[in-house]
Amino acid sequence: MQLIFNIELQKLKEIAREAADVIEHYDHARVISHNDADGLSSAGIICQALMRKGIHFHVTITPRLDAAVVDKVIETVEEKDLVIFCDMGSGHNEYVSRINNKMLIFDHHVPVGDSPAEVLVNPHLVGIDGATHISASGVCYLVAKEMDKDNVDLAGLAIAGAVGDKQLMNTVNGSILEEAINAGVISIHKGLKVGDGDVAQVLEYTPEPYLDITGNAKKIKEFLDILELKGNVQELSDDDTKKLTSAVALKLAKNASPEAIDAAIGDVYFLEHELVKNVYDMVSIMNTFGRMDKPGMALSICLKDGSHIEEVQEMVIEYHRSIVENINRATDKLQHGKSICYLIAEDMKATGMIASTVVRYMNPDMPFVAINQVNDIVKVSARGTRALVEDGLDLSFALREAANSVGGDGGGHNVASGAAIPPGTAEEFVKKVDEIVAEQLKIEA
Repeated sequence: MQLIFNIELQKLKEIAREAADVIEHYDHARVISHNDADGLSSAGIICQALMRKGIHFHVTITPRLDAAVVDKVIETVEEKDLVIFCDMGSGHNEYVSRINNKMLIFDHHVPVGDSPAEVLVNPHLVGIDGATHISASGVCYLVAKEMDKDNVDLAGLAIAGAVGDKQLMNTVNGSILEEAINAGVISIHKGLKVGDGDVAQVLEYTPEPYLDITGNAKKIKEFLDILELKGNVQELSDDDTKKLTSAVALKLAKNASPEAIDAAIGDVYFLEHELVKNVYDMVSIMNTFGRMDKPGMALSICLKDGSHIEEVQEMVIEYHRSIVENINRATDKLQHGKSICYLIAEDMKATGMIASTVVRYMNPDMPFVAINQVNDIVKVSARGTRALVEDGLDLSFALREAANSVGGDGGGHNVASGAAIPPGTAEEFVKKVDEIVAEQLKIEA
């Protein structure tokens, strides 16, 4: 298995080398990337690699790739510009093929059809699963390393993107992590996989891990009093850290999936070359400002501009509080099909986080689909577990097919996917997803 992985990784690096060779011939690049932690990490890596080569760039961060995004790119590029898509583009040939400029795509979603890109750097092309073993930021890191070996200092952002996408830290991610540790870019501490801060406040507003006391200050105080714990998370002694993680694990064991426990306790990565050291704080900043439609603030931190760091950290806490409130409200509105659990709502914040929370911590036996109408747009976020994927779940296929059936568009990964559908089609869409997932999981009516 190790030999096969080494061959696959070498093939991926060779494709990354092809992309790096193309970049060398340009003075200006038009970069478009996704607005989540992985997409922002990807943009941060590529933009820094471009700057170090003296290549100017214009970057756009967007929640989805659609016709409007491509229109904007076409309007703002010159003939001599290189176009680079990060964390998107592999499954939307109908959009990106309209761009006449030479194009590179750095992505980890399953490719659909023949790409119009000059070079598509995608792990699926060499047999590596991009849903779990390398994120888009990892792909961008491989390209950056081919541009200049000194770009190893960008490995922290690659790991942040993988953590944001809840990936495994083995195979390719493990290789990048090992490089980062050896280069002094990342250090590791054991403990609860959360950001830093007063332990009571962190447990109150942090949506992951989601406990039966999350959002309830009184119950959290009682919980910590029993354990005789107080102080900042990172300043707890080894004994107190073990006491806290053991108590959290017991709480999670009641309802959460096994992978949720693994995701909550273990190695905490510290990004020694970034402004924000704790990887979970860094991921929270990127996800928060991407969802708040202020991705520039998060990207500036990736580019090591600390002028707004305190303001950013305060806003993240408030945003997380609102997410926890939304999760608590959403639990009363959950509905069940024959194969999925789902929620239909309006103006609900962070539906992706709600979907992840429900499937990881409340009901891991069924995939969860959150449908949220904001103005005249209906957004969909769907999440599963790796155990469900092993049983046949493919949310990317399910959402793409169901969205297409109602005049929308969808896709993503087998374990996590999204869609946009027309208003008034939510019930029909859910019914179609339920049917497809039931077939995948072999659930009879």
